[in-house]
Amino acid sequence: MALLDELATLLGPQGCLIGTAVPEAARSDASRAGRNLPIALLRPASVDEVSRAMALCHAAGQAVVPQGGMTGLAGGANPRPGDFALSLQRLSGIEEIDRDSATMTLKAGTVLQVAQEKAAEAGFLFPVDLGSRGSCTVGGNIATNAGGLRVIRDGMTRDNLLGIEAVLADGTVLSNLGKMVKNNTGYDLRHLLAGSEGTLGIITRAVFRLRPLPRDRATALCALDSYACVLALLAGARTQLSGLSAFEAMWRDYFAMSQSLAGLRLFADAPAFSVILEAQAETAALEGFLGTAFEEGIIADALVAQTEAEARDFWTVREGHAMDAHLPGLINLDVSLPVTRLDDFAQACRVAILARLPGSHVSFFGHVGDSNLHIAVALPDGADDIDHTVDEIAYGLVRDLGGSVSAEHGIGTLKRAWLGHSRSVPEIAAVRSLKASPDRKGILNPGKVL
Repeated sequence: MALLDELATLLGPQGCLIGTAVPEAARSDASRAGRNLPIALLRPASVDEVSRAMALCHAAGQAVVPQGGMTGLAGGANPRPGDFALSLQRLSGIEEIDRDSATMTLKAGTVLQVAQEKAAEAGFLFPVDLGSRGSCTVGGNIATNAGGLRVIRDGMTRDNLLGIEAVLADGTVLSNLGKMVKNNTGYDLRHLLAGSEGTLGIITRAVFRLRPLPRDRATALCALDSYACVLALLAGARTQLSGLSAFEAMWRDYFAMSQSLAGLRLFADAPAFSVILEAQAETAALEGFLGTAFEEGIIADALVAQTEAEARDFWTVREGHAMDAHLPGLINLDVSLPVTRLDDFAQACRVAILARLPGSHVSFFGHVGDSNLHIAVALPDGADDIDHTVDEIAYGLVRDLGGSVSAEHGIGTLKRAWLGHSRSVPEIAAVRSLKASPDRKGILNPGKVL
């Protein structure tokens, strides 16, 4: 294949993998929905190599699937038969930390945790944080507009993005790595590329705003008897607790299983709701707030972390990684709804799934502070949801309650059929027009989102 020969010459033996050299990891993101290895895995080490590789693929009409850390859950990085994949793994590293402007310029293949650690060494906080921080990449975070654990304080990925560089389908490089918070010069390509899931351009570099590194951080795990109490605690924390940075809720079934599998016993009897509350405040201030909430009957009990290890235990239960190994074929969905309707959704969703799929594990947790709920479903005996019954139930309820079928994981392929539950026909038509303009041949991550 002449195209492969040209790419091998351009990228070298480490930059163009074919045949048995293509790793299994290129087959699928964390959704485990991918079935096809790409014909070739391109691994450019510079922006110029990305540009020249895309120009060659564009001339040949060859479809290319951008890949980051492969931690997504929507199938957005999964190749189809005949696709090439392009990994940003070798295009990584911090280019600059500008202390005066409080910004970081970095390459797209940089692992999120590396960016966090380098920012902390310089006395700053990198404002994006996800449970997959050790393997997800910044480019992938931008491409999916990742949310994560502290959106209530710092916003989604795009809210912290000041400048961006991307390579279009034909190899054209769009580069605006500005460091200004204010830049009101017409259409903002940052926000088009953020959340585009690699369908408009391959993100190569970015500028992020940094935040001051918190001097204090206090964390508590609260037990509550009702969702009304969860909402009351959230309202109080927003108005009375300085520097609220996380408000994470777990419904009873999720908390009970997750703490058991993690070998922890934080609450002897799993409460109806458990909330991790984190604030940039002294522990005494958090204790005072919780004392008032207890007197008012909002919380039934609370544990305040006295050490980093205790706080990590709280987050271990919330992140629930042990459930993935214990429940084969675990289905993870993420949706967003008005915060007042999250429990209505959870109750209706549980009843409907168990009625259609008796014996399933169904549990809920999420970023209640920013109206995002995650659904964990395991069918009996690890069975696959072949006819997408869980999707049908969950996304149907989301549509009926006026929510979004994707809060933070994107659409990819797995939610593509349900996009119309959250977007109107004119909106989808407008998105198709946007996609067609920079990618007339339709070679850039085809079949994703649309």
